[in-house]
Amino acid sequence: MSSSTTSRAALVTGCSSGIGRATAERLAGAGWTVYATARKPEALGDLEARGCRTLALDVTDEASMAAAVAAVEAEHGAVGALVNNAGYSQSGAIETVPMERVRAQFETNVFGLVRLCQLVLPAMRRARTGRIVNLSSMGGRLVFPGGGYYHASKYAVEAISDALRFEVKGFGIAVIIIEPGLIRTEFGSTAAGGVTEAGEGEGDYAQFNAHVAHATESVYESGGPIGRLGGPPDAVAKVIEKALSARRPRPRYTVTASAKVLLAQRALLPDRGWDAVMRSQFPQPGR
Repeated sequence: MSSSTTSRAALVTGCSSGIGRATAERLAGAGWTVYATARKPEALGDLEARGCRTLALDVTDEASMAAAVAAVEAEHGAVGALVNNAGYSQSGAIETVPMERVRAQFETNVFGLVRLCQLVLPAMRRARTGRIVNLSSMGGRLVFPGGGYYHASKYAVEAISDALRFEVKGFGIAVIIIEPGLIRTEFGSTAAGGVTEAGEGEGDYAQFNAHVAHATESVYESGGPIGRLGGPPDAVAKVIEKALSARRPRPRYTVTASAKVLLAQRALLPDRGWDAVMRSQFPQPGR
């Protein structure tokens, strides 16, 4: 951040593993006062040993979010940087995913992110400075079959961030979107498990959902062409640190070769062309 910043406190969500954990470690090493958060803070003991402070924060619980923001503001006056990282992927054919799972996807990936922005902004506006980093995905600008609800949540993050960026710039606050491609974490196995729970073995979508679950898990675990273009969580953490330290950060940062390649491919193809590519990778239900 610029030298005029009054708060070097970074509040990072979803730090129990993956990108959130790597980001907390990297920012702590760069001199930030990092508040690493998770639903179960006891999972963050090693981050505490690395210089992070730890807090309980559940992005689906209003009281939990408000308490975490209040704790940071009580000591620092304002959150200097909010990193909205918490999220997961609910996969499965649109028709097969129960509505409670659809709502849960948006509660975590969208509504929690929005509420935390609302909670940190008043103090940021008073300080006339601050940065909000929202973790989107290459999946916020393209769609894979079987991932409709996850992609919809990330498209929402993109739209909300674009509007917010304009609305708060005059108060000295920057809003930054991070668009990772494939990152080698437990994300794939979690997403695959979500397909199974959404009804993998039933009805006309059984083969399709089973393929989505297998393809999702295998690309994260065994690689393949796209997997080889992925990266570790610290690749994203490094870009987040760069965005927070830049005098004039870019609105968007795309991370990993997989994101760059696939987003370029999607931009060049008409909708029917993209559908044809997807048919070569996924069995089409009903055929």
